[in-house]
Amino acid sequence: MRFLLIEDNADLAGSVAARLSLDGHAVDLAGCLAEAEDCLRVASYDLILLDIMLPDGDGRDFLARHRLAERQTPVIVMTARSAVSDRVDALDTGADDYITKPFDFAELEARCRAVLRRRGGAAQTQRSFADVVFDPLAATMLVAGEARDLRSREVRLFELFLSAQGRILSKEHLVDRLFSFSEPVSDNAIEVYVGRLRKKLLGSRARIETVRGLGYRLTEG
Repeated sequence: MRFLLIEDNADLAGSVAARLSLDGHAVDLAGCLAEAEDCLRVASYDLILLDIMLPDGDGRDFLARHRLAERQTPVIVMTARSAVSDRVDALDTGADDYITKPFDFAELEARCRAVLRRRGGAAQTQRSFADVVFDPLAATMLVAGEARDLRSREVRLFELFLSAQGRILSKEHLVDRLFSFSEPVSDNAIEVYVGRLRKKLLGSRARIETVRGLGYRLTEG
């Protein structure tokens, strides 16, 4: 998943980005609202983490504009303001969740997962395709009764395929969803990750097909 983190505290932003990156997420950093708007003009995101007090304005104004433009990207507000009125205001403005600073990284990760599940219409953490049972929290897939461990980026890649079953995903789309602006990406990076995922799926009916000149798609064979 690709996240946009809008936070002017460089130390906190770096720590949050590093923690989320361990889960295989790509995280772009914006230290102000202007930078955030620049990011949104050139990339799409699965989740936005938004501070309220920013150098060039109030995050709630950004949130209001975000919803007025009918952008559906979920938003979690991160702020030191803990009053009930502040939480109600943020949620009424269009936030999907609210977390108060200082927060535990584990709680932030859990809130991210919960918001993404709600937006995806899934209540359960485990998902199934063909004869594969996929558990993103445990970073495993069960194939013919055998648990196979996945690396963090393999987890995110399989999530992308599951969300687009039968549809072709281009290399460019996969790069956009898996890597942030700051990450160097080699020409064959996607081929490497797809190859690793195919090995984990050996023995199952799930197949990642190469559609020449177009990309890849998840099918049942």
